[in-house]
Amino acid sequence: MAGNTPYSQLVAQARAGEVYLNDEAAAFHMFKACDTRLADLQKLIGVTQRVQNVTGFGDFDIARQLEAKFRAQAVGEPNSIYEVILQDIEAVKQLREVFSLSFKRIAGKDIENANALDYVTEQVS
Repeated sequence: MAGNTPYSQLVAQARAGEVYLNDEAAAFHMFKACDTRLADLQKLIGVTQRVQNVTGFGDFDIARQLEAKFRAQAVGEPNSIYEVILQDIEAVKQLREVFSLSFKRIAGKDIENANALDYVTEQVS
């Protein structure tokens, strides 16, 4: 799923040091917001697995065709719910990396190693 995505160029520029968010607190909070969004999207992936089990339209051929159509919209097509969520996950991961690189560039440490409580305490002091 990596390939060419909407934020690929931004990530490449951030890796090269060409662009970054120049506010430490903003980078930290945006990184955390990305974590929250990723968790929400992972939950939605589970929902897509449930919606592919479409039944209850009857025994006619048209009912089976309708079930197949709904199933494809859930997981079987390039624009299915599942694929769209995977694309969103990739975009959020890329933005998360940009914010992580921004934080590291400003604070001089990896955001994963920056304890939220320590960070907030430093900002208040």
